[in-house]
Amino acid sequence: MMTYSNEERLEPAEVSEIDLNQVAMQIILHSGSAKTLADEAFQLAKEKKFKEAYAKMEQAETEGILKAHQAQTLVIQEEARGLAHAPSLLFTHAQDHLMTTMCEVSQVKRLIELYELIVGSQ
Repeated sequence: MMTYSNEERLEPAEVSEIDLNQVAMQIILHSGSAKTLADEAFQLAKEKKFKEAYAKMEQAETEGILKAHQAQTLVIQEEARGLAHAPSLLFTHAQDHLMTTMCEVSQVKRLIELYELIVGSQ
């Protein structure tokens, strides 16, 4: 592990005013909503209500994933501008939650498409 003396460390120009815990909770809230909507979409697909299922998936992406990603992006943009954020386990957890939800939403969408192809060919 590399260590740096205080003189070698790059200090940011300013410290961010964003409450990282609040942003983390927004990410968790919105990505949780996306996961719930994707679960509901999957249930609708199992009932062969594909139009409603796709509408729920759209909602999961726009009202869940997009909003969570926008909250995360604010923090990332500040970091890129040199504004510092103290390391936060909650923010790291929120990012992990969002990444996992994004993958799950993507997989559910593919499963719905596949199921529609299978059911449609019978």
